[in-house]
Amino acid sequence: MSMMGELTFFLGLQVKQLKDGTFISQTKYTRDLMKKFGMEEKSSVKIPMNTSVKMDMDADGKVVDQTRYRALIGSLLYLTANRSDITFAVGVCARFQSTPKESHMTATKRILRYLKGCQEVGLWYPKEGGFKLIGYSDSDYAGCRVDRKNTLDTCQMLGNRLVSWFSKKQN
Repeated sequence: MSMMGELTFFLGLQVKQLKDGTFISQTKYTRDLMKKFGMEEKSSVKIPMNTSVKMDMDADGKVVDQTRYRALIGSLLYLTANRSDITFAVGVCARFQSTPKESHMTATKRILRYLKGCQEVGLWYPKEGGFKLIGYSDSDYAGCRVDRKNTLDTCQMLGNRLVSWFSKKQN
């Protein structure tokens, strides 16, 4: 690998190696996603999911193209590899892939609008720093309106480096 030069792009991740650390992002992938789903001209929003609206099955809602919805969800799931800020919102929208409605597509496109405003966000791993392992966890109580199950969110830090995170609906 050393003969190929410094690592700058790997599996869709852009890698910038600097003297004081490494920055990993998916800026190019995010821009391509905006173009693919026609969000280039849309305005950005400050948060990925509307906090006042609880998503449900929306039985009376208008059905949308399932293939397109699943493609969008899959693309967003790939972005969660280095974007912990959208993990929860994408997980909630992914629950409705079997019968997506217009309300679900609107919520999913809101995540794209959020990403439009922060395409340069990524993970920074400084070379210096401690190795104290710290974990954070949060859970909502019966937050899902469909089946009343909890959602657990957690992240782990090694020093000041984010090394692991997930958002999962509990069994």
